[in-house]
Amino acid sequence: MMRRAALAGILLALWSGMAEARARRIVSLNLCLDQMVLLLADPEDIAGLSPLARDCSEAVLCERARGVPVMRPSAEAIVARRPDIVLAGSYTALMAVHAAEQVGVRVLRLPPVETLEMFPQQVREVARALGREDRAGAVIAAWERGLAAFPPVTRPRFSALIYEAHGYATQAGSLPDALLRRAGFTNAAAGPGGRADGVWTLERLLAHKPDLLVLDRDAAGVSLAQAMLDNPILLANFPPPHRIDIPGRLWICPLPQTLDVLRRLAAARAALEGK
Repeated sequence: MMRRAALAGILLALWSGMAEARARRIVSLNLCLDQMVLLLADPEDIAGLSPLARDCSEAVLCERARGVPVMRPSAEAIVARRPDIVLAGSYTALMAVHAAEQVGVRVLRLPPVETLEMFPQQVREVARALGREDRAGAVIAAWERGLAAFPPVTRPRFSALIYEAHGYATQAGSLPDALLRRAGFTNAAAGPGGRADGVWTLERLLAHKPDLLVLDRDAAGVSLAQAMLDNPILLANFPPPHRIDIPGRLWICPLPQTLDVLRRLAAARAALEGK
């Protein structure tokens, strides 16, 4: 009888420990971590996401974020929410993160995902911190299924450049660059025409002409910075199939849905091959 009571006590203690391991009040201060929380956590366990989580020009899962609270990334807001855990990027709201640490809140800081291999690792880390390891497998499996449809190209034939407002081009060491390479392109921004600041003038773009120009347009409003993407000379020199539009929100943050970019890029490469 005493053995049964002892065993029951041990099982109860283990169950209690598992229950406490699940984070009940989660705060995220980073757009990409917002979306990872939306994938892994129950809505009622989310105490606050960054305001960008609801911005459909930036966040793929913006509609899902409408059902959860958002908050400014300030020290006062964090203390008021009394979170169990705060997720932050390497450079996110440093004063707010410091305040959370000062009041004893657990903080998980994560670097931006810059390679295709980093995403599953980060999903596991976040899931473990939230006590939601049971949900990590499905997210990782969807990511790996999507990648498997696009095996690496050992000898890319074509170059591509991701071109943004102000003439910025995406350089090596970023998630967009990794997706570009997985789709079978070399990144022209890392080639002879590249500069340390990542800026490509129209003259430089025409002098070091990539096979494919990927225009990253911001869907929110119109600006002079974006107007250069519709320059008549640029459009005339990069007619289809040498030009496609891919919104930056699809590859700002890694998600299984992000792999739709690979489908678009692979289709663009096939069009170039057909030509």
